[in-house]
Amino acid sequence: MTTALIKSISILTKPIREAQLSDGHSTQTALVSALQRNLSELQEHMSGGEELEEARQLLEEVKREIAWVCNDTDDLTWSFVQECLLLLLCLARHLNRLLEAFHQNPTAPNPATPEAAPPLPPDVLSVAQQKTLGTVLQFVVTLGLCPYLAPGVGVALGLRSAFGAAVEGAVRHDVAPEGERRLLITTNVLLEVSALSSLATPVFTRHLGDIMAALCQLAYRPKRPEGDGTNRNKGLTVEERKSCKEALHNLLRIVYQPIVIRELLVLQGGPKQASSGSRGGGKALTQAPTWLRRLCGQLLSDRLMQPQGVQAVVRAILEGTGGGDSDWRKCDAVAKILATCPQQSLSAESYYSQVCPQVLELLHFKDKLTAQQFQRVATRAALIMVQDQPEFARRFLLFPLLSPLHHSAEGTDDLSQDGVQEWELTRCIEDVYKICVVGNSPSAVLLKALADVISTLFSLFLFIQHYMFGLKVVVPYMSGVRHGFQFSPGSEGGARLAVRELISDEDDALYEKVSGEQWRVQCLVQLLGEMKDSDLPGEFFLLLLQDLTAVAAEQEEVEQEVDTSSMTLLELEQHLLGRVSGHGQRLALLQVLAIMCDGLPYTQLLRKPTQVVGFIVSMLQRACVSLERGTDSPVESQTLRMGMGLVATLLSGATELTADDYSSMGELLPHLEQISQQHPEPFIQELASDLRATIATHGAYHPKTVPKTAIQHSTAQSPAQPAGHSSKTLPACTQSSRFPSRQQDHSKPISHPKHTTDSGTPNYGISEPSSSKAFSECLLEACDLDVPTRAVALRSLTRSVRDGDKEALQNKDKLLTLFLENLEHEDSFVYLSAIQGLAVLVDTFPEQILQRLLGEYQTGATVSSPERERALERRLKVGEVLMRASRAMGDLAPHYGHPLIGVFLSGTRDEDSSVRASSLSNLGELCQRLNFSLGPLAQELSTCLTALIKTDKEAEVRRAAVHVIALVLRGLSDKTTQVLGDVLLELYRALKWVVRSDLDEVAVLHAQLALEELDDVMRRFIFPQQKLEKRIVVLP
Repeated sequence: MTTALIKSISILTKPIREAQLSDGHSTQTALVSALQRNLSELQEHMSGGEELEEARQLLEEVKREIAWVCNDTDDLTWSFVQECLLLLLCLARHLNRLLEAFHQNPTAPNPATPEAAPPLPPDVLSVAQQKTLGTVLQFVVTLGLCPYLAPGVGVALGLRSAFGAAVEGAVRHDVAPEGERRLLITTNVLLEVSALSSLATPVFTRHLGDIMAALCQLAYRPKRPEGDGTNRNKGLTVEERKSCKEALHNLLRIVYQPIVIRELLVLQGGPKQASSGSRGGGKALTQAPTWLRRLCGQLLSDRLMQPQGVQAVVRAILEGTGGGDSDWRKCDAVAKILATCPQQSLSAESYYSQVCPQVLELLHFKDKLTAQQFQRVATRAALIMVQDQPEFARRFLLFPLLSPLHHSAEGTDDLSQDGVQEWELTRCIEDVYKICVVGNSPSAVLLKALADVISTLFSLFLFIQHYMFGLKVVVPYMSGVRHGFQFSPGSEGGARLAVRELISDEDDALYEKVSGEQWRVQCLVQLLGEMKDSDLPGEFFLLLLQDLTAVAAEQEEVEQEVDTSSMTLLELEQHLLGRVSGHGQRLALLQVLAIMCDGLPYTQLLRKPTQVVGFIVSMLQRACVSLERGTDSPVESQTLRMGMGLVATLLSGATELTADDYSSMGELLPHLEQISQQHPEPFIQELASDLRATIATHGAYHPKTVPKTAIQHSTAQSPAQPAGHSSKTLPACTQSSRFPSRQQDHSKPISHPKHTTDSGTPNYGISEPSSSKAFSECLLEACDLDVPTRAVALRSLTRSVRDGDKEALQNKDKLLTLFLENLEHEDSFVYLSAIQGLAVLVDTFPEQILQRLLGEYQTGATVSSPERERALERRLKVGEVLMRASRAMGDLAPHYGHPLIGVFLSGTRDEDSSVRASSLSNLGELCQRLNFSLGPLAQELSTCLTALIKTDKEAEVRRAAVHVIALVLRGLSDKTTQVLGDVLLELYRALKWVVRSDLDEVAVLHAQLALEELDDVMRRFIFPQQKLEKRIVVLP
């Protein structure tokens, strides 16, 4: 019977013949005649043979059950719609009965053919049947639903196509039943038909917006006044409107929410200014009536407030966009919608409490395109909320965002509680990065929230730096982490908060505390060093100098005698703890200043003239403190002379000073006045007075003492200064220029200008030897006792070899001896320069120099006990040279690398664990460059590494051995299975043994990384990338 019903529907929806349109008939006349003809053919078809008897009985049954069939209507289009609706009801009920019978008596699977597909349900329609069903639904919506929608409700037929205008003209609204009743009948039938899943798909995929528009009008359109007294204008009953409301809400609940939201946005209509027509001449959306706009706004707010409502709104607007400028604009528009509380919301607090957690969830999508769009929306929405609603954003957005960090710092001290999991910390840091860094819109509320967790973030940074460099020093207790807990490595390569192991030995605890404090300061200076284009390092440096001045003033005060006899034990303890705490803060201040001066160049600490002035102010302040106390130490006197010399240099034309620079130098006036009145030396008094007058007059008054002092100051601080002039008396910026940072790249020569910097600050550092300096002079300076002179000479010689200087290449033996001798120097600036020089020599003369270095490396293993420690240090430095040489070999590594492998393998059997670890590190750097040349040595290498991993007692050696495997796998990549095929299983078992049995967490982490490399290699080997390529072979 399904086929018979579909056949009847196809007869009813037979298209208009082209002959009727070509005879000169209008589209409207042709439509009416076609509908009349199809109705006649349907009646003739239904009165046919016995095969349609069952269909006729079902049709009569449906007619008896419903009461809305109007047989005496004068509107042909409604008669046609009624027949379509009846056939749809018959089809829906027939399919529903078949489906119920199918579920009650399921077909048992055939055991003979278990692989056969299960039988299809009886409500499945063929492609042709679905096409016929779609056609009749289009007729029903076009003739029975859209013509009866009020103006502005939904999209009018005239705006859809030219055929729509003909349909509107063919429909008669002046005959029974009334239009609103017809709309109710059509909508109810479509909803009843859509109750069957096989029929719901064509109904909702094409006509959801029209059905929603009809339900909105039937349920919420205000009642019309009863003015004509006719029965057909009374409208719907209260029960009917209530049922329409329930149907609308059920429909909105079961349909995919982004589609619902998109249709509701369409129902809201165009903007108010578009009601008079589009400026471009095209047809614009009609403005929706006020009641419909208010209803759609309420429904959209309800969708947004539901679980996953924010995601649905974002998907509704952004799905299908391909990126570009329009995509950015849409993301910004959606973010503004999410960040604004709708008027229909009960309260702003309830709105933001539900929306903010969903905004944060938008940051966690994995799909690439979706993640980019959602991240843009979430980041922008969060920043708008922080700016417009700071209180709600702080409570419902920022606090949940930073809750893992808050929990790490402010949790209870109960060690039985769990810490913060790895995935929580990882997600937190990623979200903070997306909002604060990618968003790049700082505000007071956002910075305040970050300031509350900055100590925890810094502690996490210390942990990452600690394990990145594989240090032995354990990160001590941090102020940003709650007591009894510490950050530890996670299983996925991240960090987690776990219970801290207690240290019972007091000496170990003290060592851990001291080394940890130094590590914190070094990491802080590293962070400041990365801010090369920021004024923050200089401002922080000047702030520390101000604190140093206050400390100097406190140290000069005579401590008052305190009567401790009348104190209780608690008061006495607090008094003593206060004094100890003060000393500890002073030591910490001096430590930070010392490391900053050693680790940061002065050009970064004093980037602007105002910062130079601030530095001079701090120097003069300390001199004034000494004058007030009546003390005149050599250090303070030298500091005062240097400060006044810097002022004189600035005022003598070292750089062009602006009005703002003179205004900033006004801070020096009171200190210069105090010096001119209180200093015991007349020359200093006169100089201070002249400097004060020059600053006050903005350079209009320029006495001769100022340029004279500047010249004397520059001469006194030149590289040829007397040996007795201690560098300790120089300011912080001067010391940083004389002793370059150890964190700098020692592969590049250090060069300082001889006179002034861009900011006008004189440079008291040493300058590089000019290219015209004789080679013999550089050799003599390389033996100088002055550390900077020797180091710069070594680097100059290294550069000469690298540049191919003829004289340097001819004296390669002298240079080799000189560099080897300087390896034993205690200053890192010198021996690192020697290491760099040796590496350049090996790269230039690999055959001669490499054999000599291999001999030096092997000789250190046979030194007697008295010289053992010194030889060990020299051997490690030579190993560093060999490692750099291995990196520089490149494609020549297979040719020159075999002697190195033997030396490094023998070094793995050394008694000292440092030599074993160094040899393994060098071995890894070399092996990853050998490619197929590693094949003959694979068995020996595997045996050595496996034995060290399982038997060596030192954790750093085991770490190095595991790291060698990771480097080899990374270097061989896709060639791993060919080169290491015989030992790959043995290496895999060794790595798994480390993961399961090794107690060292760093070794386990290295093993996991190596296993990931091996996993990637094997995946590419088993599942090679498919390439679509065509080979063209030329036959002979």
